[in-house]
Amino acid sequence: MTLTKAITSKVKSILVTQPQPDTDKSPYFDLAKKYNLKIDFRPFIHVEGLEGRDFRTQKVNINDHTAIVLTSRHAADHFFRMCTSMRITDVERFKYFCISESTAYYLQKYIQYRKRRIFFGKQSIYDLMDVIKKHKTEKFLVPCSDIAKQEITEVLKDNDIEYTKAVIYKTVCSDLSDLAEVNYDMIVFFSPSGITSLFKNFPKFKQKETRIAAFGTTTSQSVIDAGLRLDVKAPVPDAPSMTMAIEQYIKKVNK
Repeated sequence: MTLTKAITSKVKSILVTQPQPDTDKSPYFDLAKKYNLKIDFRPFIHVEGLEGRDFRTQKVNINDHTAIVLTSRHAADHFFRMCTSMRITDVERFKYFCISESTAYYLQKYIQYRKRRIFFGKQSIYDLMDVIKKHKTEKFLVPCSDIAKQEITEVLKDNDIEYTKAVIYKTVCSDLSDLAEVNYDMIVFFSPSGITSLFKNFPKFKQKETRIAAFGTTTSQSVIDAGLRLDVKAPVPDAPSMTMAIEQYIKKVNK
C-alpha cells in the first residue's frame, strides 16, 4: 500500500466497532501495549429478536422440521427464545448442526449435550456439509438474521438438502449519540451494517485523516461504496487477522 502525505500521521487511537473482549488475552490488548495505543470498543450494530407475531408472518412451522442449522450463538439464543414464545417445549427431539464446536457446546445452556443429536463443523458451512450429507433425510430449519449471508442456503440448495430459512432476529444500528463525534485515528469495521450505522449516527462524517480498516470482502466493498478511503484490509495472505493487518500498517506509519 502506498502511503500518501495526507495519511502518514501516526496512529495513536483506534475504535473497534465490536464489543470489548471478555478476557485480557485479546490480541487487541497486546497491540495496545506493544505500540502504546488507545483502543476503545463500541458495537455499531446489535441484534434484536423478532416478536412471535412477526415471525408468524413468515408462515414457518418449527415443528415441521427435524434438524436445526445454527451458525452462531445469536442464532441459538433466538431460536430457543422463539421456541419458548411459540410454546414449543420438546426441543430435545431436534438434531442440531452447528457451524463450530464452540457453538455446539454453547447449546448446553438450553439442552442436554448428546452426541447423537448435536453435530458440528470446523468453522464454515462447507465443513458442516460433510456432516449434513450423512443426514440428508432430515428436514432442516435455518434460523438467521434479516441480513444473513446467502452462502449457507446456497450450499444447502446445491447439495439438494431440504431446508427452510427462518428470520428470527434482525440487525439494527446502535445509538451512538453519546460518542458526540467519531474522533479516532482509525476505525475498524467488520460488516456493511457497521458502515450504515456510522452514517446513520453521524450523517456529516468526513474521513479526512481517519484511517478505515475493514475485515472481509463485503465490508471492504461497502467502505468503498460509501465513498470512504480503505486504508487497511483483512484478511490478506500475509495478514489473515484484523489485528495482524493493523499492526503491519502501524509499523509503516508509526516510525
